[in-house]
Amino acid sequence: MTATPTSAPEPLDVVVVGEALIDIVHSPEGQREYPGGSPANVAYGLGRLDVKAGLLTAVGRDARGQAIAAHLESAGVVLLPGSQSLARTATATADIAADGSAEYTFEIEWDLAPIALPYAPKVLHTGSIATFLAPGASVVKSLLEQAQGGCMVTYDPNIRTDLLGSHHEALGIFEELVPLTDVVKMSDDDARWLYPGKDLEDTARHILGLGADLCVVTRGSEGSLMATPGMQLNVPAIPSVVADTIGAGDSYMSALILGLLLRGSDGLAPTVLERIGTTASMAASITVGRPGANPPTHRELLAGMAR
Repeated sequence: MTATPTSAPEPLDVVVVGEALIDIVHSPEGQREYPGGSPANVAYGLGRLDVKAGLLTAVGRDARGQAIAAHLESAGVVLLPGSQSLARTATATADIAADGSAEYTFEIEWDLAPIALPYAPKVLHTGSIATFLAPGASVVKSLLEQAQGGCMVTYDPNIRTDLLGSHHEALGIFEELVPLTDVVKMSDDDARWLYPGKDLEDTARHILGLGADLCVVTRGSEGSLMATPGMQLNVPAIPSVVADTIGAGDSYMSALILGLLLRGSDGLAPTVLERIGTTASMAASITVGRPGANPPTHRELLAGMAR
């Protein structure tokens, strides 16, 4: 099948590839719907941080799909051509516990037409369901292969166990993708599910051994681990009163990508990683302090860092 080129009004700093869906949130306050999906949240967060970003996804032309398109547009995110390809937009139902944590159930179809990007953005990001769920996962892998040597590739597996096959199968998919990436970010829950019995430092070393240049493991209120082949650094979390945790990891990812775009010529030096990690932690802290996947604007993030 011939690949279809995407197009955008102007060059993008970041292209995000992955699912967009509607979060149906059940909480003690009642039911609400929010645009969501980890990659869509990352793209939206980047737009809020004034990064030129586009999303390649698969949604319907139904009311929920239009809500997602309007949500992305409100942050300046380009919905790339071919993204409105489904009959029905996917949903994720989130049940919020008293501590703000969320449990999800999904109704999702993930399928992408073969795509060739017309140019290399500075960063290609993907993750979550999109990298595991057939048939679209094979197209995502093809895009990562196309990106080799042309841009930085970032990856957040954001494990959703209800949608995966066996642990063996999921681990195999993950370990096939890591060599195609430069930066892998995951939560401590992701790390422990993928590598049960390993401590987080050993897991980070293993992922670096597969070919990544940077592995970041977030640990909620305990901060985050940032590891390169030459060093490991622990960055403290920034405390917040938690409304819920929806989108916190995605907000962290958006700010992490922003930091990588702005890092200059110092590479992955410890001082650079500490600054990037602290900024990403601030973004997550702001997000958990308010309901839904509601990441900070660039102004809010700068104000938080100035406090």
